Amino acid sequence: AIYIWVIQPFVRARDKALAQINLLALTDPLTQLANRRLISKHLEKIIGSNVRHKDYGAVLLIDLDGFKPVNDAEGHSAGDAVLVEIANRLRSITRSEDAAGRMGGDEFIVLINRLDTDEQRAHDKASRIAKKLIDIVNMPVNFNGKTLHVGASIGIRLLGFEERDTETIISQADIAMYRAKQAGKGCAVFFEK
Repeated sequence: AIYIWVIQPFVRARDKALAQINLLALTDPLTQLANRRLISKHLEKIIGSNVRHKDYGAVLLIDLDGFKPVNDAEGHSAGDAVLVEIANRLRSITRSEDAAGRMGGDEFIVLINRLDTDEQRAHDKASRIAKKLIDIVNMPVNFNGKTLHVGASIGIRLLGFEERDTETIISQADIAMYRAKQAGKGCAVFFEK
């Protein structure tokens, strides 16, 4: 009887608290997307899957164009609303075997697992996914009766079958994303060695 009335509720409460702490450690508190730490874990799994199945994957690093002016003109609550809405949109179009995360600030990341076994088809599919992401980010965000607009510049790093360092891969996607910004924003650029 002591177990049921005293110990079991304590164990349940402790387990719930530990699960909450773990969730907080691995997710972005504002958007509830995976944070950088959890993204690295997802990326390691995707790399392993690519090697095992001889499939290409992709890392798409997304930077919001025009976010700073929205944040400065409309305030941080408007900026937060934009970030939450973009996160919800990314979550809505991400397959269960893929992952979406927030890297910080106005940078998001989408990890795509098992695009194709053929490099050119994988490249084409990653391009189509990037186009879809740009379109979904470009949709207006309604906030307190105002219509807010942001865009997206995307850097794409295609993942092959070779084992790679996750930080290097993300850094290469970041280089491609800056090239997309330099190309006039609102576009996607692949990382080229």
